[in-house]
Amino acid sequence: MYDDILIPTDGGEGFGAVLDRAVEIAPDEATVHVLYVVDDRAFLTLDDEMKSEVLEDLQAEGTDAVGTVADEVEAAGLDAVTAIRRGTPADEIVAYAEQEGVDVVTMGTRGDDYTQNILGSTAEKVVADASIPVLTVDLS
Repeated sequence: MYDDILIPTDGGEGFGAVLDRAVEIAPDEATVHVLYVVDDRAFLTLDDEMKSEVLEDLQAEGTDAVGTVADEVEAAGLDAVTAIRRGTPADEIVAYAEQEGVDVVTMGTRGDDYTQNILGSTAEKVVADASIPVLTVDLS
């Protein structure tokens, strides 16, 4: 059984399909961790003032994203825990899962060309690096 399930979100469309899969595998007493990672690669070349503005915007986007998913998790009758981290998304997802004792990661993939890119780059790296199962849901 999966008592602790991680749903990483980027705030984009499609989290409903990921949430549906997470709820399917979750026992009634499960905790769903909802994680948003502020991708600091997005603003490494900006000056300090612009970097601060972008970081503030991304933090706000992350707060909205995890709040929306957490509300849906709780509406499904499960406990939700939210977190926002900063770094490279795949690395932070794997680190969070290890640090929090997560049993499975459930995440969306957006591979545009199935023959060349079965998984999105973040999902691909999480699948490769995680020591726990990763359930991927095709969002394309």
